[in-house]
Amino acid sequence: LLTRFLSQVGHEPLPPTIGRNVLGRKVLYLPGFFAYARHIVEVDGKRGLFRGLTPCLISSTLSTITRGSVKKAFPLEDMEHVSNKDDVKTSLRKVVRETSHEMMMQCVSRVVSHPLHVISMRCMVQFVGREVKYSGVFSAIGRIFKEEGILGFFVGLVPHILGDVIFLWCCNLLAHFINTYAVDDNFNQASVIRSYTKFVMGIAVSMLTYPFLLVGDLMAVNNCGLRAGLPPYAPVFASWIHCWRYLSAQGQLFRGSSLLFRRAPIPAASFPMD
Repeated sequence: LLTRFLSQVGHEPLPPTIGRNVLGRKVLYLPGFFAYARHIVEVDGKRGLFRGLTPCLISSTLSTITRGSVKKAFPLEDMEHVSNKDDVKTSLRKVVRETSHEMMMQCVSRVVSHPLHVISMRCMVQFVGREVKYSGVFSAIGRIFKEEGILGFFVGLVPHILGDVIFLWCCNLLAHFINTYAVDDNFNQASVIRSYTKFVMGIAVSMLTYPFLLVGDLMAVNNCGLRAGLPPYAPVFASWIHCWRYLSAQGQLFRGSSLLFRRAPIPAASFPMD
C-alpha cells in the first residue's frame, strides 16, 4: 500500500534502469514493487512498510460496517436477481435497480470512511519529507480539525465517489449486455462464462476509472503542510479538476497504476541506441 501511494505522488528515490520493450527498443524502467519496498526498509526498517496501516484498517472496517447497516436499513427484500428467463426489458430493469442500491451503499460507506482514508494517506506520505506531523489517529483528527475544519476530512472525496459510481454502472451494465447479447445459451459453458463476466469487466473498468482514485488520493495530501503536497513536489491545486488537468497535461493520469513494469516518463528516443 505504501509503495503504491508513494508512486502515485511521484516520489522516486531510486534511479531508473534501462531495459527493452517487446519490440526490442530501449526504454527506462522505474524500480518495481520489491525494489521500492527494500528501499523503504533500508530507510525506515520493516515497520516503515506499515505506515498509515491503523487508520487504513479503521477506514476499511467503517466501510464494511456502514455497507451492512445501509443494506439492513434499506433492504430490497422483493428484489429478484436477473434470470435467463427474463425478457430484455425486465432483466435491464433489475440490473438498474440492483446497481442503484449498490451505488447508494457504496457512496454512504465512502463518506463515512473517507476521513480515516485521508489520515492514512497523510501518515504514509510523511515518508517523503521525514515528517512526524501525523503520528496517531486521534492526534491527526485534532490537527486536521484545527487547521482545516470539517472540510479537511473530506478533501478528495468527490473524485473518489465519481470513480466508484462510474465503476459500478459501467461494470454492471457491460457485464449485463455481454451476458445477454454475446453469450449464447446453447453454448455448454455459458453459465460458467457468465459467472466470470462481471469479474473480468471489473478489472477492465478499474483501469479506466483509476485516474479518479489517483486524483482523490493526491488531493488528500495536497497543501496540508507536508513536503510531498507542496512545491516543488506538486503544485497547490485549487480543486480536484485542477489536479486532473495538471496530471493530464503531464501525461501522468495513470501514475502508480502498475507496481511491476513501470515506465519512466522519458521517451526511449532520448537516450542512445545500440
